[in-house]
Amino acid sequence: MACMPSPNPQASAVDATAIDAIRRFNRFYTQRAGVLAPYLGSEFTLTEVRVLYELAHREAPVASELARVLGLDGGYLSRVLKRFEQAGWLRRQPSPTDARQSLLALTEAGQAVFAPLQQKSCDEAAALLAPLPPPDRAALVQAMGRIEGLLDPASRAPTRTVLLREPAPGDLGWVVQQHGELYAREYGWDARFEGLVAGIVADYVRQFQPGVERCWIAELDGQRVGSVFVVRQSATTAKLRLLLLRPEARGLGLGGRLTDECIAFARRAGYREMVLWTQSCLVAARGIYASRGFECTGSEPHAEFGVPLVSETWRLALD
Repeated sequence: MACMPSPNPQASAVDATAIDAIRRFNRFYTQRAGVLAPYLGSEFTLTEVRVLYELAHREAPVASELARVLGLDGGYLSRVLKRFEQAGWLRRQPSPTDARQSLLALTEAGQAVFAPLQQKSCDEAAALLAPLPPPDRAALVQAMGRIEGLLDPASRAPTRTVLLREPAPGDLGWVVQQHGELYAREYGWDARFEGLVAGIVADYVRQFQPGVERCWIAELDGQRVGSVFVVRQSATTAKLRLLLLRPEARGLGLGGRLTDECIAFARRAGYREMVLWTQSCLVAARGIYASRGFECTGSEPHAEFGVPLVSETWRLALD
């Protein structure tokens, strides 16, 4: 049924064909995204899952911040939060700057409730993209960014297009080069580190096992800015390697996105745990790992790259 003429002058100025196109796309996408069914096959509504997502990814927000970000009525949000608190998924603590506000955070039980929902969301997004060849995936992601930028001009300050993709010819050499340059400049590491990275990349190419190993290259506005690898350590253990972000891509959540892709892939591949090797001075990376549930299980001082360092082994149970 076509729309009737609107008494709103702003709405009446819009071409009816464009309105029909928007409505048709909304019907198409809500069906494809499964929004009309029980969301992600869970007991939760779409709004409740969005609240859980913000609680899991924001650093101790207050209720008014969540209401603003999600565009929710304060009373409705209060009822959602009360339900979460009664279930033992949410904890509150007084704000040190405003006694009228409470800082909100998911409890360990809340994280356990949210984790499978996040995994299910990642899996469904992957299922939508999997049938498309890489160029079409890139075009789809760019088109979605274009839609978002047009409908929300504030998000275009400036517009950033992020793409996580499989490596193309030349990318693996770039990974080695960037590790050598960045770690020498930022931490004073010598050529032995670049040699280590070159060996890891070479082993990945020579011994690549489809389905249980993967590399992602991160692009920002069409330029390479990061990388990460998942490699097989054993039948039950995946290893996260070579997480890297160039300076211009930091602070945008890309490191977390790359890490989340690794974790989701490792779970789909049937691994039971994920391990990684890092250095104590890499504070930002360690923060990403800790926020995803990795735990440091060992450390050892060394000077393999020309400066005093403390290496660390981190582990994450996946089942």
